[in-house]
This record gives sequence, structure tokens and C-alpha cells, in this order.
Amino acid sequence: MVRDKKIFCSQTLVRNAFRLDTDIAMKVLIVANLVKPKVKPAVEQLVPWLQRRAELIGVESDDEYDLSEADVDLIVVLGGDGTLLSVARRLKGRQLPVMGFNFGRLGFLSQFSPNQLPDVIEQAISDQLPRSYRLMLEASIIAAEHEIDLLDVQAVRSVRKYHAIGLNDAVVTAGPPFRMIELQVGTDRDAGVRYFGDGLIVCTASGSTAYNISAGGPILSPGLSAMCITPLCPHSLSFRPVVVNANQVITLKAKRVNPGSDLVVDGQASCHLKKGDRIVIRKAENDLILLENPHASEWQALGEKLNWASIPNYNWK
Repeated sequence: MVRDKKIFCSQTLVRNAFRLDTDIAMKVLIVANLVKPKVKPAVEQLVPWLQRRAELIGVESDDEYDLSEADVDLIVVLGGDGTLLSVARRLKGRQLPVMGFNFGRLGFLSQFSPNQLPDVIEQAISDQLPRSYRLMLEASIIAAEHEIDLLDVQAVRSVRKYHAIGLNDAVVTAGPPFRMIELQVGTDRDAGVRYFGDGLIVCTASGSTAYNISAGGPILSPGLSAMCITPLCPHSLSFRPVVVNANQVITLKAKRVNPGSDLVVDGQASCHLKKGDRIVIRKAENDLILLENPHASEWQALGEKLNWASIPNYNWK
């Protein structure tokens, strides 16, 4: 349904909605989270300016729209980290520059603030912003009846019943009735160990400051080519988070799960798990290209957004 025929498109992407006379203009798509009250006014102000500077393909607000074949050169995200995660997932590995404006709370991925509109978009169009290449993960579920080599990418893709690409994490949740589950956790051809608990997180460096840190996992530098395996309420206190090389393939086998147990990718895409299912988590073929704020720093972000290493406030008078 079109919310505003001049600006908004939701279920389908209005291609070439705003075209310049030149064929060399950068093609820009705006992805907007219209649930956030300040986003729509920002879009209404941004569109006329962007029409004069680039070829505005449209304004997309449908969080299920496939972006992997969109005819664009740059994606501008107005929302929060959740909106940017949705864009990363829907690109399905396609490498397009993405820049995020934070209309949410933390904004670890959406590094630009709304008051920087439209100045930094001008810099992006002029290719003046630094780029970072963020590791993405690919999670697949293979049913118990398929006896295949889990390290064989083509074999996995031919029989998997579910797969999703994510930027932050892949999480196995215990689900209703919330009894403890059992997983076999390993990497590559190492069968690994039995794990009992409420679930498991496998996160990228980008996702280390999300669910992972809340579960007691370590903070990883965003550019690190690694993944972290973090238990959720393990039965054994000796089961601690482990950081592995991103080139390793992480395998999980559902030895005992609940009727409501799921695999959830980036908190947005999910699939039910059955006993005997095997989960294969590996580095995706392509990274996400993220345009960075040149005035932001990793340490500053931790201090300002997480109050990391902050001095205790004793309320002394």
C-alpha cells in the first residue's frame, strides 16, 4: 500500500520515482522506519534536496522487501540499528554501500545523527566517507535425515530447510516451555562438546555489543574477523564464551529441544528447531559495506553508548 504517492512506498519499490536528466547521477534508495515519529518529517525534508543531488529511486518502508536486486548505488537508512540490520539481511550478501542515521537509542551501526542530514549524504554521494567491511554470517538448518558433510557448502545449500544471512548474531533459544536444552557444539570436523543451558549465541564482531554483551560475552573490535560462541545461562559455570576464527565453521546439533525452540538471526528471522536438526554457521561470502562517521571512534562509542569504563558517581556534595 502506498502511504503517500509522492514519497512513500511500502509493499513494492517504486523504481525511478525521482529521476534527474543525467544518466550518471548516483541512484539512491531511502529505507525508512516510519514507526519512529521523527522519521517521516525527516524524509519529507530530505526528499526535495536529494532530488536535486541524485536519482532518488524511492522511499522503502516494507521491512520484508528483497533488496538484493534493487537498482541502486547507495542505501540511506533512517531508523535505528534494527532497521539497518533488516537492510543487511535483505541485501542477501549483495555489496552496496549502506549508511545509517540513528533515530533509535544506541546506534552502534547507525553512526550518523539526524542533525547531520543532509550534509553527510552529500559526502557519501561525493565518495568522501570512509568504508568499513563488516563480516556477515550465514546460518543454515539441515534436518536429521540428511547425512551430508556439513563442511561441503554446496551439499548444505542443496538440502537445508532454512537459511538466513545476518550481521549481528544467530541465536538458539530454548523457547516454551523453557526447559533446559541440550546441544552438541563443535567447529569444523571437531564434534565438540555437549552443552546444557537456555540457548546459545553465535555473534560477529559487529554483534558483540548486542545480545552477546548482555549475556556476558566479550566486546570484539568491529573489524575483527572472528565469531564468538556465548552460552545463555549454562548449566555448568565452566562453559565460558569462546572466540573463534571467522574461517571456522560452527556446527550445532539439537540433541534435546523444546516445542518452542528456535533459531533466530539478528532478532528478525527465525525457524523452529526439531530434535536432530543440525545448524551450520559460517562466514558469509560477502561483507556488508558500511559507511562510517569519520568523527566517531570505537572507544568513544563504548563510553557514550554503554557508559563503558565510566567513573562511579558517589553523589558527593
